[in-house]
Amino acid sequence: MFTVAMWKLGCRHRWVLPVIGVALVSSGGCAAEAPKPTSTMTQEQVRDHAEKAFDKLKQEEKNRAVGSGVGPY
Repeated sequence: MFTVAMWKLGCRHRWVLPVIGVALVSSGGCAAEAPKPTSTMTQEQVRDHAEKAFDKLKQEEKNRAVGSGVGPY
């Protein structure tokens, strides 16, 4: 049956059916992959990260002021 369909398409278009088959199989494989769950951060984690970043920024500013000989702004 497959050869009959290929014969009706003609010699120039014999690549069409295999290409369509590969496209369908590959798109089906991608669609079957389960999505990964996103990580959620709690308010406590966000607050901790912000406090650490702020402390680091204050320390860098203090180090810069000591190294340049100029007082803090």
